[in-house]
Amino acid sequence: MKTKFATAIAVLVLGGLVIMAFTVPTKKKLVEAIGSVGKLSKTMQLALDPADFLPMNKPGPHDWLANHEEFGQTFDEYVQEGFVSPDKQRKKIYLLPIGPFAKGKSPSKKKLQQFTAAYFGLPVVVLDEIPVSGHSFTTRINAYTKKRQILTHDILKLLRKKLPKDGFCILAITMEDLYPDPDWNFVFGMASLYARVGVFSFARYDPAFFGQARAKNYLDTLLRRSCKVLAHETAHMFGLQHCIYFQCLINGSNHMQESDSRPIHLCPVCLRKLQYNIEFDVVKRYQKLLGFYKQAKMQAEVEWVTARLKKLTAK
Repeated sequence: MKTKFATAIAVLVLGGLVIMAFTVPTKKKLVEAIGSVGKLSKTMQLALDPADFLPMNKPGPHDWLANHEEFGQTFDEYVQEGFVSPDKQRKKIYLLPIGPFAKGKSPSKKKLQQFTAAYFGLPVVVLDEIPVSGHSFTTRINAYTKKRQILTHDILKLLRKKLPKDGFCILAITMEDLYPDPDWNFVFGMASLYARVGVFSFARYDPAFFGQARAKNYLDTLLRRSCKVLAHETAHMFGLQHCIYFQCLINGSNHMQESDSRPIHLCPVCLRKLQYNIEFDVVKRYQKLLGFYKQAKMQAEVEWVTARLKKLTAK
């Protein structure tokens, strides 16, 4: 039975180098994490076949699992712990841009909307942009980058007031840099799961932020990175904890190289959780994602989803 739950803040940050032991899960542990699939449809059983997904690798010394103790969350644990679900009244995802999304420098808001709708199978509405100066946001100049940052708690406070009655969640997106506390250098994103609000910054995905030149494929890379962090953090709002079983979108990441190596797709454990929560048709979901990936010219994703659909729809 689906239940409600209150949980703490989900944060994606650069961690310190506190080395912790992480044991790569065995094949038995992977199967146990997916849970019993005997009562599922043939299509879902095929979609959750662990043989089609890459298991988690042993982390390097600077990677997330080498510096953060994660216990994982099996499908059965997910069901037992309870989670927030969309319902007839609260079924839309709202995106609220904060500050300008300059053309040629920022991810397309339209494409972010299309991706989010395909990924979660819910209606997505992009609200009108609000200026940074028009609200009582606490800001500072970062001592290292010399760039303006906004305090995340002020944004989350505003979002709680702006969450529409038909909204499952409202997510602020911005090209401004963020910080969660005066003692922190920065944060990529923060989400209050119980309040169903979150804010995510794409600022540090732009090489120009660090005074570097933008490559010719800059916008393609920026869109892929932005889609990843948006889907990752939004998935937390549906109760998904960091994945330690397979190479998956829901893996934690400690640095840009690790984030870029993380796939944009869900592993069988996390796919089952999200499907159980939202109850989408897995084939139709992949078909919608395929359409988006083709339009966005994300060739690696096109090939991956095409292979999934070939398996799931074979007669």
